[in-house]
Amino acid sequence: MLGIRVLSALREEPDWPAMTPAKLRSLSEAENRKRSSRLSRLVTGFPARGVVIHWQDVTLPDRVVRVRVYRPSGGKLPLVLHVHGGGFVGTAVQSDWINSHLAARLPAVVVSVEHRLVSFETPLAAAVEDGWEVLNQALTWDDVDPSRVALFGESAGGVVAAMIALRAGPAIRAQVLVNPCVDLTATALGYPSMREHADSPTLTLTQMKFFLRLAVPDGADPLAVSPLHAVEHSGAAPALIVVPTLDPVADQGRAYAHRLRAAGVPAEVAEHPGAPHAFVSTPGLVRKARAARSEITGFLRGRLTPHRPEVRRSQA
Repeated sequence: MLGIRVLSALREEPDWPAMTPAKLRSLSEAENRKRSSRLSRLVTGFPARGVVIHWQDVTLPDRVVRVRVYRPSGGKLPLVLHVHGGGFVGTAVQSDWINSHLAARLPAVVVSVEHRLVSFETPLAAAVEDGWEVLNQALTWDDVDPSRVALFGESAGGVVAAMIALRAGPAIRAQVLVNPCVDLTATALGYPSMREHADSPTLTLTQMKFFLRLAVPDGADPLAVSPLHAVEHSGAAPALIVVPTLDPVADQGRAYAHRLRAAGVPAEVAEHPGAPHAFVSTPGLVRKARAARSEITGFLRGRLTPHRPEVRRSQA
């Protein structure tokens, strides 16, 4: 596939084992400037017309979390809470294409959380808290129907979305996890797909090792941020798990679907042969991103439609 060859050519693998806090901050800032630039639209896709996109601050008791909001025209609409991928890099802007099209086509208010990035000082648990608290604030907005809520997470954002889904239980109608990393325990690097695609163009084994080192620092409990190993799954929302096959974490997505089904939770798996990790964020290079967008839209539309009241038949 041409897109994958281009991604491979563009990849510049940093020296992850030698990464310092200062170097990571510089890397993150530079990468996010690139992902937010107009030129990057050629890779990350152009937003849907007719959707208003803006930044908004969500004020919490001890901090302010920035969110990127996608609003179509209309009255009270469903809410889709989105969590971008990247882990120690990433910004909501990189997902303007998919989020704006979801907002227009469902229609729904889509809120993408500019959560705290994983760093030497910030574990993944902080991003989970940001997502959870933003969700609770967004549910009070005047144009949001709090009875129709879905979660959507990509890659490291898939961990956040899945954790929120477990925490919220039946209050959430649907969860979409795209190439999710849902196992941050000692078994995270042992999946066959991790070995088979260790040098993939958009995620490598070395990069995963670095992410795990930051996401679950010494002394932290990896089970607390590993949805795959949660004690209880039965109350989780029905899931669509999008799995690109050329992805080190492909088997994690498959394993999570199996775990949800074992708990009685409906879980669909949409596999995309030949697609790399994070392909949904690169529609300009990987055509399969559009097919995934259609699958996600259809799944959410089916789950977020208003419940029709039951019609009782009169008995003669």
